[in-house]
Amino acid sequence: MTMTTELKPVLKPVKEGRGTRAAIIAAAARIMHVKGYTATSLDDVLRESAVGKGNFYYYFKSKEDLGYEILDRAIRSFLERTLDPCFADPDANRLGQVRCFVDRLLEAERERNCVGGCLIGNLASELSDVHEGFRAKLSGLFTLWGERLTRALQEGQARGEVSRGCDPVAAGRFLVASLEGAMLMTKVRKDISVMEQCVDEMKHYLSLYGETR
Repeated sequence: MTMTTELKPVLKPVKEGRGTRAAIIAAAARIMHVKGYTATSLDDVLRESAVGKGNFYYYFKSKEDLGYEILDRAIRSFLERTLDPCFADPDANRLGQVRCFVDRLLEAERERNCVGGCLIGNLASELSDVHEGFRAKLSGLFTLWGERLTRALQEGQARGEVSRGCDPVAAGRFLVASLEGAMLMTKVRKDISVMEQCVDEMKHYLSLYGETR
């Protein structure tokens, strides 16, 4: 009598699998934040995460696949931890909400000790001309960010908190561009006072629209 043995795929325990995948993502994110996407090699990621190449390809098809995951997580974190909380209270003064958001970005720079800058801004600068997939994702985030600030200013106008002299669309775009530039200059100068001065100027700019004229 001939016996046949059914071969079944070997599956990693869920807890171990999640830990390995998380280790890869965390290691790659740390390296990319400082070195950039292009300069980060698979060997860098494997060495930093202490994960073998076979395990890497078990979870990710390619470096690009990993890069998308890191960017998606960075976008989610930015929206959930930095942007959305400042605009959660429907009764709060809208200019106060915008100032809250600006202050959160300043605090994030302090916590990073002026190293790395904004991961999202870094990737935008590095990849927008050479990788359409990343460019599209990044453009979508910057649009969403600007629209959230624009909406707050529009609501402020409707509530009599923001001057009609303010163009909410232009102001939203200006704030996004100014904040990204401030984070870049802070990274280059390694001096938190650069970000502090830029934030002070942005608050002064907002104060010009702080009452109905």
